[in-house]
Amino acid sequence: MKTDIDIHNHRHFSFDLWLTLIKSHPEFKTKRVELFSSFFNVDKPIERVAKTVKYYDNLCNTINEVTGGNINTFEIYLMILGALDVDVKELNKEKLNAFYAKSEDLFLEYRPVVIFENIHDFFEDIKNQGKTINILSNTGFIKGKTMRKFLIHENLDQYIDFHIYSDEINCSKPNPLIFQEVKNKIKDQDLPLNQILHIGDNPVADYKGAKDFGFSAHLLKH
Repeated sequence: MKTDIDIHNHRHFSFDLWLTLIKSHPEFKTKRVELFSSFFNVDKPIERVAKTVKYYDNLCNTINEVTGGNINTFEIYLMILGALDVDVKELNKEKLNAFYAKSEDLFLEYRPVVIFENIHDFFEDIKNQGKTINILSNTGFIKGKTMRKFLIHENLDQYIDFHIYSDEINCSKPNPLIFQEVKNKIKDQDLPLNQILHIGDNPVADYKGAKDFGFSAHLLKH
């Protein structure tokens, strides 16, 4: 159990998801690239597709962190496809939605691996003290609605008082607006900011973003 996280001196706990609580299934990204290539009839070697997907995934994540905005999942698809010489003018939203549905099915088949040890016991301990929990996650390829399905499947949703995903509010950590959204959703509106602890793995988006807003912060290193 993550005993170095101070649950006794805080009343509300905000958790990042990726590389804090979970990591990708080891086969998922390869399978997604294969699906992407076949679905959109990409006429490029699979290695080139994989490299392009990774490049734009990282780039868009960085842009979101730098600007505090949120690049839409479909915009990421279109950037990748454009870079792979696919005529994006031939595509429409129905096609993009159809791909997302297939990629969501794949994601839920090759589900992420929980890396936060004894997570159910840890969340249970927090809730038994009458305290509250939220998820606060930047998103890219995987939307918040899909993460909710995953957390329900893992029986983790029962502990979570509310979720905030960047694609749903169109801003990303470390934008102070996203931390304000956490504050706004906490039932006890009189709770001092330093009684709210945000836990995450990213020194800028999670730790500095939370601290700059006034929350307490814990930088998690697995």
